[in-house]
Amino acid sequence: MTLVNLTPHVINVKIGQSGTIGIEPSGSVARVTSTTSLVGEVNGVPVYSNSWGEVEGIPAPETGVTYIVSMVVRERANRADVVSPGTGPNDGAVRENGQIVAVTRFIRS
Repeated sequence: MTLVNLTPHVINVKIGQSGTIGIEPSGSVARVTSTTSLVGEVNGVPVYSNSWGEVEGIPAPETGVTYIVSMVVRERANRADVVSPGTGPNDGAVRENGQIVAVTRFIRS
């Protein structure tokens, strides 16, 4: 299986006890278009709402290829060949000083 990283960041994956591999960005970034609208304020602080649009930057499905994208892109794409890093509180991500330094799994929609 080929993993193609469509994020702008290296994705570090901890593999069991054997170490960590880094999946470098491919140079292409998948995104979701969005529109932001002011919907009110709370104690003088503006409150906005996002409306998510179309996914951009994911190639057509290809046998043997899985694309790594952000959670928002994964949710909007809803494709079996698209995953995002598991960074939720129950996903086992490795944290140092509160920052995620590696993931232990990918999530599929």
